Amino acid sequence: MTTVFTRVDEGLGEFALRPLDADADAALLHTWVTHPKAAFWMMQDADPAQVAEEYRRIAEHPHHDAYLGLWRGSPAFLAERYDPAHVELVGLYDHQPGDVGMHFLCAPVDAPVHGFTRAVIGTVMAWLFDDPTTRRVVVEPDVRNTAVHALNAAVGFTVVGPIAKPEKDALLSVCTRAQFQAAATNGAAADRAAATRTEGAPA
Repeated sequence: MTTVFTRVDEGLGEFALRPLDADADAALLHTWVTHPKAAFWMMQDADPAQVAEEYRRIAEHPHHDAYLGLWRGSPAFLAERYDPAHVELVGLYDHQPGDVGMHFLCAPVDAPVHGFTRAVIGTVMAWLFDDPTTRRVVVEPDVRNTAVHALNAAVGFTVVGPIAKPEKDALLSVCTRAQFQAAATNGAAADRAAATRTEGAPA
């Protein structure tokens, strides 16, 4: 299947996104969304047929779509894009033209790769902002998901505040194009500085 976006991370190589095939990818997705580390995805008890059904529903929705993320050519993460004026956040926040909602999930692994999740969210954000009509990315993770709150802050999100959704208490956060670009620049500079310190350290 044709990729829709590709980004090369300086340290980890090529990341890409392709449209999700709800039926062909269901078995793989089932292992991801039911893993204990994916508890905040809220599909722990789903069977493969239910996973396929959910992603067929997303594929057919006019304001929601899903993509399989690849790392060096192999499936490694899931990304969803939605219009918050019609999905997830209807009536729950001050919607602005150009707002795009986002979810992402990294595949569970036995040996985590340093910087991988940060590279994934950076790729997803770069993909969303590759569309010139996107002005802000909006997210609503569970208030208890402190790990993703830290990741969101690292790529430029600012917290708006808690909101009550039917399925969870969420922390609404937004990120403009300028905030994302500034965070990416600052992060790259910090990475270069860390590499320089490491290379110059005593053996």
